Amino acid sequence: MFDYTFSQWVLFFYFYSFFGWCFESAYVSICKKKWINRGFMRGPFLPLYGSGAIMMLVVSKPFQKYVPLVYLSGCLGATALEYVTGVVMEALFAVRYWDYSHKRFNYKGHICLSSTLAWGALTVLVTRYIHPWVERLVLQIPVKLEQGVTLILSAVLAGDYAMSFRAALDLKDILYRLEKVNEEIAHLQKRVDVLIAVAGDELQERKEELFDLKDEFIEKKDELVEKADEIRDDIKESLSDLKLKLQLSQEYKERLFRFKDYYKRHMVLNNPLTSKRFKKVLKEIRERLEK
Repeated sequence: MFDYTFSQWVLFFYFYSFFGWCFESAYVSICKKKWINRGFMRGPFLPLYGSGAIMMLVVSKPFQKYVPLVYLSGCLGATALEYVTGVVMEALFAVRYWDYSHKRFNYKGHICLSSTLAWGALTVLVTRYIHPWVERLVLQIPVKLEQGVTLILSAVLAGDYAMSFRAALDLKDILYRLEKVNEEIAHLQKRVDVLIAVAGDELQERKEELFDLKDEFIEKKDELVEKADEIRDDIKESLSDLKLKLQLSQEYKERLFRFKDYYKRHMVLNNPLTSKRFKKVLKEIRERLEK
């Protein structure tokens, strides 16, 4: 079994990527009660499912006569693939495209026991029932047509993946920039609040000193008035500079929120992106995009 040409393997990969997209998009859309185009890419393909299916076929090949071993090989092979994919994607893009941290018996949120058991069951389902039908369909395609379809799909998916990869890196850059500007805004706002509080205390002290002075100390009174004016002018100037910096930082933040690129909007709105570090920033982005 599973003795195919390279182009046939590629077509199987595309078929299961498309099948996975249909399954997950339909499931999430039903749960959300609105259409959700799931996946890293814009087109109707989820490569993780395609890779997972190929992995299932390869690792289960020696055990086709023994269903328990097919199940076990699927559990181990697909789980390993899911873990490696999750770790690599988080390292590249600073976010997770799935997270099992809320489930019991998970490992670092990338894999969990329930998912592993499901992969095993899916391996049996694919190898025993789904793949024989897919195999017959692909093997009936003439060789030249098969190669042509493979070439066209490869070109389309390569372009889609390249755009998605670039958008994911841009999103990563935006997350870091938003985190930095949020810290800067918080720091500037704190300085403004402190300056206003200090200014109020300073001027109040000068008023109390002036109130306690008698007429015979008129010269000192004039001196204190002059100092109070100087303090007030210095505070106004410092406060004006801080407010200008705060305004510029907020304007820069607003520009970062303008997601005109469809790929980045798609990634944020149609995928359950999570990140411990950028949790607050991701929440802000989603709220802005959903308005």
